[in-house]
Amino acid sequence: MADFNRRKRIKIENTKVKGTLVMTDHDSGLISTIKDVFIPGRKVSLQLISAAHYESTGSGIRGKLGKETQLDWGKTRKTSSTKGDSAFELDFDWEEEIGVPGAFLITNRHHKEFYLKTLTLEDVPNCGRLHFICNSWVYAEEHYNKRYRIFFSNQTYLPENTPKGLLHYREEELKELRGDGKCRLRGDGKCRREEWDRVYDFDVYNDLSEPDKGSGHVRPTFGGTPEYPYPRRCRTGRPPSKTDPGTESRVPIVKFLTIYVPKDERFSKLKMGSVYAYGAKLLSQGLLPGFEAIFDKISDKIVGTLENILQTKFANVSSNTFNEFSSFDDVLKLYKGGLPLPKSDFLESLREKIPFEFLRELLRSDGEQLLKFPTPQVIQGDESAWMKDEEFGREMLAGINPVVIRRLQEFPPCSKLDPIKFGNQNSTMSIDHIKDQLDGLSVLEAINNNKLFILDHHDPLMPYLRGINETTTKIYATRTILFLKKDGTLKPVAIELSLPHPDGDEFGVISTVHTPALEGIKGTIWLLAKAYASVNDSGYHQLPFIIATNRQLSVLHPIHKLLHPHFRDTMNINALARQTLINAGGLLEKTLFPDKYAVELSCNMYKEWAFTEQALPADLIKRGVAVEDPASRHGIRLLIEDYPFAVDGLEVWAAIKSWVTNYVSIYYTNNNDIQNDTELKEWWTDVRTKGHGDKEHESWWPKMQTRDDLIQSCTIIIWTASALHAAVNFGQYPYGGYLPNRPATSRRFIPSDPTTVDYKELETDREKAFLKTVTPQLQSVLGISLIEILSRHSSDEVYLGQREEKEWTNDDMALEAFEKFGEDLKEIEGRILKMNLDENLKNRKGPAKVPYTLLCPSSKVGLTGRGIPNSVSI
Repeated sequence: MADFNRRKRIKIENTKVKGTLVMTDHDSGLISTIKDVFIPGRKVSLQLISAAHYESTGSGIRGKLGKETQLDWGKTRKTSSTKGDSAFELDFDWEEEIGVPGAFLITNRHHKEFYLKTLTLEDVPNCGRLHFICNSWVYAEEHYNKRYRIFFSNQTYLPENTPKGLLHYREEELKELRGDGKCRLRGDGKCRREEWDRVYDFDVYNDLSEPDKGSGHVRPTFGGTPEYPYPRRCRTGRPPSKTDPGTESRVPIVKFLTIYVPKDERFSKLKMGSVYAYGAKLLSQGLLPGFEAIFDKISDKIVGTLENILQTKFANVSSNTFNEFSSFDDVLKLYKGGLPLPKSDFLESLREKIPFEFLRELLRSDGEQLLKFPTPQVIQGDESAWMKDEEFGREMLAGINPVVIRRLQEFPPCSKLDPIKFGNQNSTMSIDHIKDQLDGLSVLEAINNNKLFILDHHDPLMPYLRGINETTTKIYATRTILFLKKDGTLKPVAIELSLPHPDGDEFGVISTVHTPALEGIKGTIWLLAKAYASVNDSGYHQLPFIIATNRQLSVLHPIHKLLHPHFRDTMNINALARQTLINAGGLLEKTLFPDKYAVELSCNMYKEWAFTEQALPADLIKRGVAVEDPASRHGIRLLIEDYPFAVDGLEVWAAIKSWVTNYVSIYYTNNNDIQNDTELKEWWTDVRTKGHGDKEHESWWPKMQTRDDLIQSCTIIIWTASALHAAVNFGQYPYGGYLPNRPATSRRFIPSDPTTVDYKELETDREKAFLKTVTPQLQSVLGISLIEILSRHSSDEVYLGQREEKEWTNDDMALEAFEKFGEDLKEIEGRILKMNLDENLKNRKGPAKVPYTLLCPSSKVGLTGRGIPNSVSI
């Protein structure tokens, strides 16, 4: 018997466990690494870490380490799953005292980084197959304090259930991700984050200004003060600007892609290629002014050549002045025209000498029509349907921003602005303005029967309106009253346009009220009034949850596994937005009406933000468009039955909540499990006190003491990142790609002097009067280019109900619950498509014949007007 046990032990000790490690051939990774293979000491090694067997060391209890295994570059093959992936075969010496591994260490002794995707072990004794999901950049060992990286298997453990062999490594990894609040000094004596840093930390938005360029480039710091409360961003560690120590310095525009986010949060190579390509298109179609200033390192000759090329391209858009469209047909040429670049040997040689990929794309000479835009859906079926009142009302329920309309509960509408500071801001509308448009009802009867609704942009805008109108923008604060007709459609019955009193804010406002008209001057003014309301509607915070999750929840934690797919690319998008979109002089200031007040306006709205009200049912009830009703399908009843966003949204919300409930119940059997979860407690503390530090004392925060608290909070986070973002983002081009339908800004007030040419044009040339008021030609092209990029789905998109990794967990119960979630979403999509065929549901398509598909979960690549990605993405 003793001899048998000895032979068995020898057999186990001689066992080789086969492994497959998958890397991605990114720019500077695998290829460069292979070139180093014959340099002495330049190796990549792995060590398995025991989950169950551990030993005491000077730094605590650690899982026992297996023997070091070297990566053999000769045992490599290309995988068939993903282009650019390479698989390496490994042989691990199996040791009985290690048992089943729960993690592994990897040390990179090469001088180049590589992207590690997965490690899979086959036929592990007493276990079988074991899978490790990595999806992380591994840099040279000198860049890490511990000189190695840790990766865990796809097991799931609450903190208190973590095997003793893994607990130290679990805590060590989180400590590394949190950092110590400091950045390391570099060789040049400066303190900053580098690309290999993996630190997730919070900071205020003090990086939007460029005070070194002068006062015109100064914006407030958002976050950290009662005046400017705001969610936090990711800290970059950049030094302060030269002239203002409270403002963080900025990355030069030619290096905007290098702004710090942890490297694992950056776009994939595939998505980065799309960013380059569409960035080139945006540059070529909209950024001609200032082109020379942006690329001042390029020679004057090249800049001059570029300007000549771009001006030639623009010449086909309009035969009139460069800054004006003269008719709606002129605007339509953007979608029907286009001018190919001439083939040129000179251009081809020039583009090869330019180091920036997006400029090479800009100068391509293969005849691609860079100026021609895809036709937006809103004008595909009928080029003039957008002007109809019914379509105007429908887009408040099924358009770009269907989350603002609310039920009118008092008439005339009253303001909540401080009367001491802003005077009388109440509406000047009267019963006479609307009494003949309510299908025989009185105003009181219409209110009591839930027939009147309002799109109210007055109070949010008025405090900033005087400053906004001192820029090139000229805009009113608007209130729009709508009547719910018997056929379920909304009819606008009055629009109020308000301006600050010329004698000062304390004197209140000057307002005019306009009602529907089709002909003459009143018809043109009504069209303009709707345009001003649309401009207001175009100006309307997920990041703290992402940072807190990475700081406080281990990859082993079930809630990290639940939420992680919904954070993909979001930090990178936020970083690029701070660098190019919402910064002083950025693209949003150039294309949206608030101009330099864009973020400040958002900051003011954040004062009213409450996390719990981001739940769709709570939002609908708050806006008065739904009431609680236990007998209804989702526990609430819609007062506008044909409200496509709300109808489809409630279906998706319910599916998400069901999935979260099933998943959470696997790991938390009762409320005590929630209360004993130390990582969960620290995560929620980070979210409240750091990520949303300006609102940490609000009473509405969930206490995170019960399973219901966790389920509701996770449902809100997933809903916001996926479905809500899809509903307000991917319709931008289908509706806003045709600027007359959704103008982003306006540049003059309604002409009021009957003796002027402009006033007479209101009657004699409605189209010209309209186009002279809204966004000018060059700004339109810039805006269209921008929203085309934002509205596209990339080829590597991962949609709600899908996972990037099929083996994201080894828990069969979780996998079954997720499969059911995917099936639920497919059923919802089928019901949505069926409702779009119902002619009685007039708001599903409307006069423009655009079916409501923004909350259909699936999509193809490109501009589709549908699809719910897992995360806030482009």
